[in-house]
Amino acid sequence: MPGPLAGIRIADFTWVGAGPFLTKPLADHGAEVIKVESRTRTDVIRDMPPFADGVRGINRSGYFANRNSSKKSICLDLKARDGHRLALRLIAVSDVVVSNFTPGTMDRLGLGYRAACAVRPDVIYLEMPMQGASGPHRDFRGYGLSIAAAGGLFGLSGYPDRPPVGTGTNYPDHVPNPLHGAIAVLAALRHRRRTGRGQYIELAQLESTVNLIGPAVVAAAAGEDVTRRGNADDWAAPHGVYPCAGEDRWCAIAVQDDEQWSALVTVLGLPSEPGFATAAQRRRAPGLDEWISAATRGWDRDKLADALADAGVPAAGVNDARDLIETDPQLRARGHWVRLRHPEMGDCLYDGLPYRLSRTPGRPRSAAPLLGADTREVCTRLLGVADTEYDQLERTGVIG
Repeated sequence: MPGPLAGIRIADFTWVGAGPFLTKPLADHGAEVIKVESRTRTDVIRDMPPFADGVRGINRSGYFANRNSSKKSICLDLKARDGHRLALRLIAVSDVVVSNFTPGTMDRLGLGYRAACAVRPDVIYLEMPMQGASGPHRDFRGYGLSIAAAGGLFGLSGYPDRPPVGTGTNYPDHVPNPLHGAIAVLAALRHRRRTGRGQYIELAQLESTVNLIGPAVVAAAAGEDVTRRGNADDWAAPHGVYPCAGEDRWCAIAVQDDEQWSALVTVLGLPSEPGFATAAQRRRAPGLDEWISAATRGWDRDKLADALADAGVPAAGVNDARDLIETDPQLRARGHWVRLRHPEMGDCLYDGLPYRLSRTPGRPRSAAPLLGADTREVCTRLLGVADTEYDQLERTGVIG
């Protein structure tokens, strides 16, 4: 069954994180996403581990593969006259153009929004400058790490007496920025369907990331002191991650009211403790986490989580990546993991889509493309390049 975005073509000039994660769900839902790459300056995550079988190579990165399922890849030298001409021809037959290059790069290449409108007046054109195209920081460059720091996310991550620890990954690249971008593209496509008009979309990644800390921003605006708090919560207590039997095994527990507290004490077999009787006392009481940790250490993680959940206490075992793939019964039962055959890496594991449409469900349709795997097909079938011209352009390095 064709996906809901079948018939939509996207010229994808993105690389690294936020951009490819923006176009991935669109590709997985049926859009034809043509990723424009370069053999002289490949997407940097093609050279990032993990690599299949531990063998390094531009077509062997699992990191790249995870972000680029269901896409095609063509290689163009955008600085060459003929490469620029073919890029404009691709834009002319595309519904959407997406770029997350440094601000001004596409304009300098002659491929900016104005040039795109000249060949495709109703084009939808999205760019993702780190801090926007205006303001004193408009020319700043950055990745997910620096965006999370500038956007206040790191300032809330960790304990008050220790340095900020961040999220352990470039979270803005994986969640807010690409998904806000995908929503913007869908909204613009709907608008064009109604009016016939395209438009330019500017997604400032800093402003997108700030959305993640909305409650902290509201509190700061009200004059409250906002700082790192570890796992502390304004309402739930205890609220944290507690050690269980075995190495690096943990259970997350959140007690939101006195009824749940009573159930927790019963499951753990703890004696009544007057100093922890009410939620207000528990939020202020020193030693609460240590008291609970002493009781959870002897429990199997999953058995504790199940026992607490059965008793009405919000709890879950802390899974690592291997747990999710090999032992999580829920993800397995729902068929979340998808295996796709990659021409160089063999069978590769992809995570499925987190949302499922009942009539037009999407799914990863093909493994990530080899570098330039579709250049000939796209150039000759879609862009009207004759075979003899293609061979000449390939010999001169304009395409590949």
